[in-house]
Amino acid sequence: MDLLNSVSFQRLEGGLQAANARQRVIANNIANVDTPYFKRSEVSFESLLQQEINGSSPQLRGRVTDPRHFAIGPTNSVPDPVVTEDQSTAMNNNMNNVDIDREMSALADNQLQYNAYIQQMNDQIKMMRTAIEGR
Repeated sequence: MDLLNSVSFQRLEGGLQAANARQRVIANNIANVDTPYFKRSEVSFESLLQQEINGSSPQLRGRVTDPRHFAIGPTNSVPDPVVTEDQSTAMNNNMNNVDIDREMSALADNQLQYNAYIQQMNDQIKMMRTAIEGR
């Protein structure tokens, strides 16, 4: 029985992976705030997940009860985070486009999202443990 393979748990795991990737990208942006010609990057995940939830993929999925079965329908309903580089803007005379205030607020926002994902994951594990132990 796959207790941790539910769709909601997979989405939380995808959110955690996106938050980790976003942390690395924001830290890289902050580290290169004074580097000439550096272009900032950002991570997209939540908008991709919302598109996936809104029905861009088929709703029917076959149940696999044997490893020899073929997967029917989407194999993963959680998209991978996508890192994009902003080439269209420039903040300084050296063509760098990193705004330190924006990056610091994005870093704080990302930390709050990460904490929320961890809290939700802990709550789901606690509910599963309670159901299994019967307390």
